[in-house]
Amino acid sequence: MPRVGLFITCVNDALFPATPKAVVQILERLGYDVDFPAAQTCCGQMHANSGYKKDAATLAGAFEDVFGAYDAIVTPSGSCAAMARDQYPHLIGSDIGDHVYELSEFLIDVAGVEDVGARFPHTVTYHPTCHGTRALGLGDKPLRLLRAVQGIELVDLPAADQCCGFGGTFALKNSEVSSAMLADKCRHAADTGAEYLAAADNSCLTHIGGGIFRAGGPRPIHYAEILASTA
Repeated sequence: MPRVGLFITCVNDALFPATPKAVVQILERLGYDVDFPAAQTCCGQMHANSGYKKDAATLAGAFEDVFGAYDAIVTPSGSCAAMARDQYPHLIGSDIGDHVYELSEFLIDVAGVEDVGARFPHTVTYHPTCHGTRALGLGDKPLRLLRAVQGIELVDLPAADQCCGFGGTFALKNSEVSSAMLADKCRHAADTGAEYLAAADNSCLTHIGGGIFRAGGPRPIHYAEILASTA
């Protein structure tokens, strides 16, 4: 089996520790040994997107130092996976991004599984995040994994391909536009009547969750936590 390193990302480390724990549960259930290198830091996406390319390159170099020995680097974030894959070659001339996998990519393309032995008896709608969809080309991989979960009822999300309005610093620099996009996403989520809204990025779920907290709607959840559930 490949040597697997877990990249948990800043957002998950600070706010959503249950998500990387869920990733470890899933991979260990499938027989993988998962390492967590404690020296890992930010991927540098926010710095790169804000024009601080020197700082971003420093963080990219640190990422390569920490994860360079692993055959596969698994992360529960399409956004950060896209950063390593798309921008590291330009920042530091590194191809380490070729070894970085968003969770669904690793499970389907490397492990070759869709049914990870999960059970989640709830109604769920799924929001395909922009980086996962447009940068990584995940397609329906997360949905294929969710469809194999016992007891789940998946409900289609209207206008699912529309951005939630987060976009990292976009939400700060273009707050009015971001808020309008968020309102649309939250309305569509509420219209599904689902209990949970799942996605592949907790950054987007933080944004959507804020809107849902104010307006009502399904509870945000990272899809890895659904795949880890056996209740």
